Amino acid sequence: MNPSDEKMWATLVHVGGIFFGFLPALIGYLVLKDRGPFVRAHTATALNFQLTLLIAEVVGWLTSWLIIGFVIVLAVYVVKIVFSIIAAVKANQGQWYTYPLAIRFLS
Repeated sequence: MNPSDEKMWATLVHVGGIFFGFLPALIGYLVLKDRGPFVRAHTATALNFQLTLLIAEVVGWLTSWLIIGFVIVLAVYVVKIVFSIIAAVKANQGQWYTYPLAIRFLS
């Protein structure tokens, strides 16, 4: 895969996470992980981040009977949008990016 295609797919995986959660990152990782080191790193990073946010969102909804649960869910959505946009911009510029709040499930 040429570098421009790798940048495009990495960008789409990060942006897709805003709208569809972990599914674009999972599909991108499974399909594109052998296509190049850049796209593999970005799909793995995006999947780690989206799974971390999924865990945080579940915790938020489980504690929604407390006021803090709704705050957690709101924070998850804000963090998802902000950091996914930052990662998409970095991927589009051809730079490596690691989310600061992600648990590393895949490397």
